[in-house]
Amino acid sequence: MTNLLSSLPFWGRLGGGLFLLFFLAASVAAQEYKFLFSSSPGEGIRINESTRYGNGNPWGYDLGTGPGDRTPWFFSIDLPEGTYQVTVKLGSNTEESCTTVKSESRRIMLRNIKTAPGDSPVYTFAVNIRNTKIGETDSVRINPRERGKLIWDDKLTLEFNGKNPSVRELSIQPACGLPVIFLAGNSTVVDEGQEPWCGWGQVFPSFFTEKIAIANYAESGQAANTFVSSKRLAKMLTKVKPGDFLLIEFGHNDQKQTGEGKGPYSSYKSDLKHILREALAKGVQPILVTPMHRRRFDEHGKVVNTHGEYPNAMKQLAEEEQIPLIDLNSMSQILYEAWGVEGSKQGFVHYPAGTFPGQDQPLEDNTHFNVYGAFQIAQCILRGLIELNSPVIQYLRDGFTGYDPAAPDDPATFYIPPTPLYTSEKPLGN
Repeated sequence: MTNLLSSLPFWGRLGGGLFLLFFLAASVAAQEYKFLFSSSPGEGIRINESTRYGNGNPWGYDLGTGPGDRTPWFFSIDLPEGTYQVTVKLGSNTEESCTTVKSESRRIMLRNIKTAPGDSPVYTFAVNIRNTKIGETDSVRINPRERGKLIWDDKLTLEFNGKNPSVRELSIQPACGLPVIFLAGNSTVVDEGQEPWCGWGQVFPSFFTEKIAIANYAESGQAANTFVSSKRLAKMLTKVKPGDFLLIEFGHNDQKQTGEGKGPYSSYKSDLKHILREALAKGVQPILVTPMHRRRFDEHGKVVNTHGEYPNAMKQLAEEEQIPLIDLNSMSQILYEAWGVEGSKQGFVHYPAGTFPGQDQPLEDNTHFNVYGAFQIAQCILRGLIELNSPVIQYLRDGFTGYDPAAPDDPATFYIPPTPLYTSEKPLGN
């Protein structure tokens, strides 16, 4: 049987061809920005209390927040879609601070950076932003739940959160040559706009250096075929380049499709194969990810398989086509059983009524994660990348030393400050 890798023109890592291109020009698309906050010295665009985004102003404080807020505040700037490197100089001359930085819809970029009075540490990370346009006449078919969120627009939004979040300077510059990890998946992967829901894709950026960007095209309710029919794949294919990567995790919603020709070894494999073929034709390096388990246990405290043959069908496809695969299905079983029946609730959206503003009913969801759970799943993905010896691992931050799903992080010591946007509405799919 001829496999996809032998039939298409590109495979393997792009040796030496990846490069970083910074440039300045008169056009907005190529401009570098430097914003100065508070009394920070130097040359740049000085930001004060009246600098508000919108009403003709292309940058400023956003979402009703401002410089006097010692709790989360947002800053937005109009930018064309693409990849940018963002550099922040943190700290305060007079106070201690602890700053977490998120981008767009709660993508976690920097976690709990503590500074003493007078400190001014500098951090850089990469952010990918996009709009819905596909060429001049077509566009992505987004879901109603995505409208008005910070995902499909022509601006970059940053959230500064934590105990007295403090920023001295903010610099933004194009990074056209950076490699990108594209993510294709469903609600377990997506950038969720509101607490307490969280996909593993939106915590993924915090593990990587500024030398690579994450572009999360996943969406709630998606299956492999609807990822294509909603034109997310078409949009993605207009942005990929040789040397980029694509992680593909579907299965939760695919298994619910019924009718003639539907099934794990027929439609599911065929749909995945189509995505692989399109990615490989563009020189992208795909990696398949088996779907994680749902939170369901038997009377002995063992995880119950609710995905049928779908994980095995993906494994079969990976073997047939010689595509790298991360077996998240197996790792999630180890993780959930390490948590235990009751302990596993701490990784999912299980909260009594009144935990969040406007929440008058308890939340009990056994598919979708909170931020803590998403971090554990993301680290399972990283473990899989390391086991594959994927080129992606060269871009991991120094702080990541590995992960054992049998010994998850202690939830009692885990903390990421929540974004002040909440909903009790469950994501699509289950």
